[in-house]
Amino acid sequence: MKRNLVILNTTIMLGVGSIFAIPTVNAESINDMQIKKEKIQQQRAEVQSGIQRTNEEINRLQDEQAKFLEQIKRLSLAINENSNKVQETQNQIDQKTAEIKELESEIAVLKEKFEKRFELLKERARSFQESGGNVSYLEVLLGSSSFGDFIDRAVAVTRIAEADQGILKQTKEDQKNLEDKQASIEKKLADLKSLKTELDGMMAQLTEQKTQKDALVAQLKVKEEENANLKADLQAKDGTLSLQESAVQKDIERELKRNAELEAAKRHAAEKAPKLTEFVGPISGNRGDVVTVGNKWIGNSAYVFGGGRNQYDIANGLFDCSSFVHWAFSQVGINLGPLGSVSTESLKHLGKQVPVNQMQPGDLVFFDTYKKDGHVGIYVGNGKFIGSQSSTGVAIADMSRGYWKQKFNGRVKRI
Repeated sequence: MKRNLVILNTTIMLGVGSIFAIPTVNAESINDMQIKKEKIQQQRAEVQSGIQRTNEEINRLQDEQAKFLEQIKRLSLAINENSNKVQETQNQIDQKTAEIKELESEIAVLKEKFEKRFELLKERARSFQESGGNVSYLEVLLGSSSFGDFIDRAVAVTRIAEADQGILKQTKEDQKNLEDKQASIEKKLADLKSLKTELDGMMAQLTEQKTQKDALVAQLKVKEEENANLKADLQAKDGTLSLQESAVQKDIERELKRNAELEAAKRHAAEKAPKLTEFVGPISGNRGDVVTVGNKWIGNSAYVFGGGRNQYDIANGLFDCSSFVHWAFSQVGINLGPLGSVSTESLKHLGKQVPVNQMQPGDLVFFDTYKKDGHVGIYVGNGKFIGSQSSTGVAIADMSRGYWKQKFNGRVKRI
C-alpha cells in the first residue's frame, strides 16, 4: 500500500511539475547586469570628476587672462601717456632748436653791429687824438687783444665822451643778454633731450612688458582651448556612458518585470493545481539510490538561483545545484544540513575527500564555474554526473570531456 502511495505521489508530482515548469531568469544574469551598471556608474563618476577638474582649470586660466588683460590695459594707457609725453618733448626740442637757430642769426647780426660800432669808436678815437686828446685813450683802443678786452679797457677810460660811453654800455648789455639767452636755451634743450632719452627708455620697457603680457595671454588662451576640447570630449564620453547606463537599467527593469510576471504565473498555476490529499515522506532506500531519485526531474525542471529551498520550489522542480543535491540525499534519508543555508561551500566540507580514480556513484563532484567550487553534482558512474545545470535544469552531463572536464577541479566528497 505504501509503495502504491509513493507511485501515486510521484505520478501527481510529475504532473504538477509539468504544469509549473515555467522558465525563469537566471538571477546571475541580473547580478551581472547590476555589476555592469555599477562599473558604468564608476566610469561616469571618474569622467564627471574630470569634467569638474577641467572646469576649475578653465576658470583659473580665465582668471589669469583677466588679470593679465587688466595689466595690459594699464600698460597700454601708460604707453599712450608716455607716447604723448615723448611727442610733446620732441615738439619742445624742435621749438628750442628753432629758437637757437633764430638766436644764432640774431647773434650774427649783433656781431656785425659790434664790428661797425668798433670801427666807429676807433675812428672817433683817431679824431680825438688828432684834435689833441690824450694819447693814452688811443693806446687803450688800439692795444686791446679782443673786442671784449677793448670794451673792458674802454669802460675804464673816464675821458671818453658821454656818447661813446652810452654806445659801449649798450653794446655790453646786448652781448650779455644774448649770451644769457643762448645759455638758457641750450640748458633747456639739454634737459629736453635728457627727458626724451628717459621717455624713450620707458617706452621701450613698457612696450616689452606689453609684448610679454600679450604672449602670456595667448598661451593661456591656447591652454583654455585645450581644456575646453578636453571638457567636450569628457562630456561626450559621459553622454555615451549615460546612454549605456540607461540601456542596462532598462534591461534590469525588463528582467525584473519578467521575473515578476513569471512569479505571478507560478502563483496562478499553483492556485489552479490539484491539492495533494496525502503527503508522502522520503523514499526509503540506501545511499546508492541517490543517483536515480533525481531522474524524474530530467526534462521537467528549471534552474533557479537560490531555488529549491521551500516546498513550493521543490514541488515544481525549481532547483539550483546545491539544493538539488540536498533534496536528492534527503530522498534516501540522508540529511545534509539545514535546507535554507545549503550551498556548494557548505557541501564541500561534508564527508571525506576521495581520490578521483576511486570515485563511486553517489559521490559529490565539484566544478570551478563562476567561482571556485561554484557548481556541484552527484556522480552516477561512467564519467557522468547528475545535477541542476543553469542551461538545462536537472540533467545528466558528461564530465569526462568538453566544458565539464575543463571545469572539474578534482574535489570528490563521499557522504
